[in-house]
Amino acid sequence: MNQKEIKELIELLVEKDIAEFEMERGDVKLHIKRGAERATQVVQVAPAVPVVAAVAPVAVASAAASPTSAAPPATAVAATVQEEDLSIVKSPIVGTYYESPSPGSPPFVKVGDVVKEGQVLCIIEAMKLMNEIEADVSGEVVKMFISNGSPVEYGMPLFGIRKS
Repeated sequence: MNQKEIKELIELLVEKDIAEFEMERGDVKLHIKRGAERATQVVQVAPAVPVVAAVAPVAVASAAASPTSAAPPATAVAATVQEEDLSIVKSPIVGTYYESPSPGSPPFVKVGDVVKEGQVLCIIEAMKLMNEIEADVSGEVVKMFISNGSPVEYGMPLFGIRKS
């Protein structure tokens, strides 16, 4: 996929008012996310290659450096939590976070719960598939970084678990 094709795709997404788009073709992964106050971001990732800004790298850099950002970057949140010696459960996929198996049912876990390795913590819906996210360590859930129904990105922290 070349820059012209990416630019045409971005224009189509703007025209159709689509806020987020992800596509994989072979070893190329394309993720486009539009925000209300910042320019469209395009990131192309290939295996064993660092992340490359394919279009408008200046806009991406300026949006990341913007002092008016309301939420801290996920890496800053993870760094703060790791200082507390917690095991961080991160999102393995892009999707929508759900804390319970169905609307109206109790959440899988809440802050203060003791979990075992392999226990289901939440569900992330991606492309109409419900993916169960499990604890990778046993311990106490100390922090929950995401609220129910929120979109999540790959690598975004979901839970902080203090190992037992």
